[in-house]
Amino acid sequence: MLAPVPRPTDPFAVRCSRALLSPRSRLSLLALVLLTAGSLVLLYEPQRLLSSGWPQTGGAGAVLLFALAYGLCTAAFVPRPVLNLAAGALFGTAAGLTAAVAGTVLGAGIAFTLGRVLGQDALRPLVKGRWLRAADGQLSRHGFRSMLAIRLFPGVPFAAANYCAAVSRMGYVPFLLATAIGTVPNTAAYVVAGAQAGEPGSPAFLISAGFIVVSGLAAAVVAWRKRHALRRPAAEPSAASAAEAPAAPAAEPATERPTSAPVAASGASAEREPVPAP
Repeated sequence: MLAPVPRPTDPFAVRCSRALLSPRSRLSLLALVLLTAGSLVLLYEPQRLLSSGWPQTGGAGAVLLFALAYGLCTAAFVPRPVLNLAAGALFGTAAGLTAAVAGTVLGAGIAFTLGRVLGQDALRPLVKGRWLRAADGQLSRHGFRSMLAIRLFPGVPFAAANYCAAVSRMGYVPFLLATAIGTVPNTAAYVVAGAQAGEPGSPAFLISAGFIVVSGLAAAVVAWRKRHALRRPAAEPSAASAAEAPAAPAAEPATERPTSAPVAASGASAEREPVPAP
């Protein structure tokens, strides 16, 4: 007598783990984390602590602690200009710039990791439309160059750039390296402005404030030109496809040969036909 074949069991724990690790569940967890972080920022306003309530202590330990707090705050949607001004006011230009850039890279890495682990699988199928596909193609194929341009021209919000890069196929190293290099000019301007806030008429403060204004205007101009550049490919592919569509040159010889052959044959037969005598 044959033994009964045991049925494959699917325990409840396995089903629960699959449900919890599904792309939609991870996306929901990401939304919950971001909503909680934003709510905590609105309730407790940690930027006030960093700008006014931070202990007036120096040394590498204080700079490192500020960089860690900076990174967590940027991941929680605290505006970076406020944190950059606080870094300059607390530590001066050199140490403040070091803390601000380190905190910027840390915060960008936290956001990129959250978006890549929790949101990429669920959001990749939603990348549709001309604008989204163009942005995704630029970030995926030219990651370092595209992210460097985004960081140099502060037109795209910091958090939005982080999560868009996470959804794309950009790697960690190009993202973090472009962030570290591209955020230096704008961050330095705010740090210098914060360090010279007590002397608003000083040349350093005026130069930094002018750089902030000029960079903002340049970002607006670049965004306006890119908007028109992204519109052109929508009409160009149709014209290009119409021009590149195979017309029927290959079919023309096949249709012409049968028609020309009888003419030639008739001409030859006409020449061979004897001419009647007069």
